[in-house]
Amino acid sequence: MFAMQWSAIFLAAFVTLLGNFWFLSLALLLTAYGVALLHGQLSIAAAIPIILLLLAATAVTEQRPRPWQYFGHALFIGLALALSLHLFPGFHNPKVFGPERITADAAPFTMYLNLDKPLVGFWLVLLFPWIRSLRDLRTTLIAGVSTTLITTVACMALAIALGVVAWEPKFPAVSWLWALNNLLLVSFAEEAFFRGYLQGGISRMLKQYPYKDALAIGVAAFLFGLSHATGGWQLVALASLAGVGYGLAYRFGGFQVAVLSHFGLNATHFFLFTYPALQPI
Repeated sequence: MFAMQWSAIFLAAFVTLLGNFWFLSLALLLTAYGVALLHGQLSIAAAIPIILLLLAATAVTEQRPRPWQYFGHALFIGLALALSLHLFPGFHNPKVFGPERITADAAPFTMYLNLDKPLVGFWLVLLFPWIRSLRDLRTTLIAGVSTTLITTVACMALAIALGVVAWEPKFPAVSWLWALNNLLLVSFAEEAFFRGYLQGGISRMLKQYPYKDALAIGVAAFLFGLSHATGGWQLVALASLAGVGYGLAYRFGGFQVAVLSHFGLNATHFFLFTYPALQPI
C-alpha cells in the first residue's frame, strides 16, 4: 500500500507537469490520498485544510466579486504557509531517512515524504492553467540548459566561498527516492508557488508596467530566500540567488523549465557536494 500511494502521488505530479491532464491528475491524487488515509498516514484532522483549500478555490474564480477573490487568495496564502511549515495536524508524513550524516563532515540529514506541502502545488497548477503554459521545444531547451548551468555554477561557487559545502561526489543508497521526492514534490510545489503563483501573478497584475518581469523575478526570489531563513543568512543568500535563476527559467522557458532548473541545482548539490551542508565547527 505504501508503494502504491507514493507511486500515485509521484505519477500525479509528473502528469500535471506534462500538460493539461486535469482529470487524470485529480484521479491519481484522490487515489493516493485515499490510500494514505487507509494506511494511517492521514487522519480526519487533515480534512480541515483540504476543505479550506476547496473554499479558497471557489472564491478565486473570475466569476466571483473582487472582495471574494481577494479573500480566496489571502486564505490560500495562509494555508500554503501553514502546509509548507507542517503546522496542520492530521498529516503523518513518513520519515524515510535519517537523521544521519551522508558524509563524515556533513550535518545530519533527515528526509520525509510529505503529504501536506504538495497540496499547495497541486492546488495551484490544477486551478490556474496559465502557470504551466507550454513553450516551443527549442525555447524550452535553450532556457532549460542555460539557466540550469548558470544558476548551478553561480550558487555552488558562492556556497563554497561561504564555506557551506565542499566537493564530495557520492551516490547514497537513498538517492533514487531523494530524486523522485525532490523533483516531483519539493521542486514542483515550490516552483508552483514562488514562480508560478507569485512571479507569474505579479507579472500579470503589472502587465502595463515596463519592468514587470524584473520586479516579479526579484520579489519572488527575495521571498524564496526568506523562506530558507531557518538555515541562516548564508542559506537565505544562496536561495535568493537561486530564485533569480529559477525566475529566469520560468520567464523564458515556463513552469516545467523552472522545476527542472530547481531540481538540477539540488541534484548537483546532493550528488557532488556536501549535503545538506558542512557541520558547523
